[in-house]
Amino acid sequence: MESPEKIIAQTKKWITEVVAGCNFCPFAAKELKYDSIYYIVVEGSEKAVFLETLIIELQHLDNKPDIETSIIIIPNALQKFEDYLEIISISESLLKKEGYEGMYQLASFHPLYQFEGCPIDDAANYTNRSLYPMIHILREESIENALSKYPNPEQIPNRNIDFARKKGLIYMQMLRDSCM
Repeated sequence: MESPEKIIAQTKKWITEVVAGCNFCPFAAKELKYDSIYYIVVEGSEKAVFLETLIIELQHLDNKPDIETSIIIIPNALQKFEDYLEIISISESLLKKEGYEGMYQLASFHPLYQFEGCPIDDAANYTNRSLYPMIHILREESIENALSKYPNPEQIPNRNIDFARKKGLIYMQMLRDSCM
């Protein structure tokens, strides 16, 4: 098992080289530059631990306006994509229950990420295929502000899919795997 420090370093490299490097998120480079991303590794494998960590991170963001976003990395559990999707669904419900709807939103990344309707070997899946299962917490207000300044933000997902498919499956696999 990798140390939390190594897992965070690998994740930072993935965000730098894949997410920002491929411009999958046109706002990631700014947050990397300002070092405003907080990373936490959840070493347990219990659902309750993930959900507790999510609440703690939401509270952390409430109290730390200089941190733009948090990434909860779950290296030792949720290896099956279906199990991961279940946690994302529960996490979304928890966000609402705790009164955070409209303040924060979650983005999902997983090593086996598969868009609905896409074959498993579609390069497009690599726009969300991370090194480890993770939950990304974003500030809703920041997203709205960034999108208002970005031309045609509704085209970002399709642009990302087109980019990944043009690069091809092998390229996208190698790019992600080089971050390990």
